[in-house]
Amino acid sequence: MMKIGVVGSINMDLVVVTDRIPHKGETLIGNELQYNAGGKGSNQAVTIARLGGDVVMFGKVGNDDNGRKLTTMMKENGVNTDFIKIEENANTGLAVITVGEGDNTIVVLPGANSAVDIDYIESIKKELLTCGLVVLQHEIPLETNEYIIRLCKENGIKTLLNPAPAATVSEEIIDLVDFLTPNEHEAVLLFENEDVEQIMMKYPEKLIVTQGEKGISLAVSEEEIVTVPSRKSKVLDTTGAGDTFNGAFVYAYTSGMPLKEALRFANVAAGLSTEKAGAQNGMPTKEMVLKELGD
Repeated sequence: MMKIGVVGSINMDLVVVTDRIPHKGETLIGNELQYNAGGKGSNQAVTIARLGGDVVMFGKVGNDDNGRKLTTMMKENGVNTDFIKIEENANTGLAVITVGEGDNTIVVLPGANSAVDIDYIESIKKELLTCGLVVLQHEIPLETNEYIIRLCKENGIKTLLNPAPAATVSEEIIDLVDFLTPNEHEAVLLFENEDVEQIMMKYPEKLIVTQGEKGISLAVSEEEIVTVPSRKSKVLDTTGAGDTFNGAFVYAYTSGMPLKEALRFANVAAGLSTEKAGAQNGMPTKEMVLKELGD
């Protein structure tokens, strides 16, 4: 089994459940308050572990209760947490999430995630370079991501960059990564004034665009785009669905599935994750996904 490294954010999600998302300047009464494990990096690592993957989490937490709880929860889910370090001068990352009508809004306070810097990567480099594939997102400093991507390329290690939240990615970095997985909104921001289908064909078997209910699209050549339709789900909470997709895709791909089958597997996993509340609470096991697929 290929070892997978995830370098990224570790957050506590403070979730307020309401009847609907408030409009600008509006005050609503909330129905429920939840504290859930989150952070794109942590979410993706837990997804991989739940599915049965060998995954190591790299990142930082604060010296606080949230940091200790999150590290313990990841470990209980099967994630190797030995290389998570404590940042004494920062709080553990926090995401404030409003959930209503099957949708959400999110404000992230990075905290210790901002201290996942190049010095930290140098301190864990030996272990990082034992991974066969490294997963990254945009909730740690962008210069750290770029350093890791170049380091992995030099050492023959594959990389997947999930460019969320949306931020500029240079053409050099796009060329260096093996997979780039924006959603349809992030793709428009990444490739401003360019047709997304044309861009997919420019980067065959690299650029994977998630499109919510429309499914997942990937160019399999410079002339053909394949779209895997979304699973029909009874949506309760979409928090973490994109992270579940990314983690499940990495698990399936490193398990030897062909690209289209890996996308189908990940798509079902993401659909299942929306049927439970909380980013990590709804992440499915391999058996649950295979049952849905009929395999």
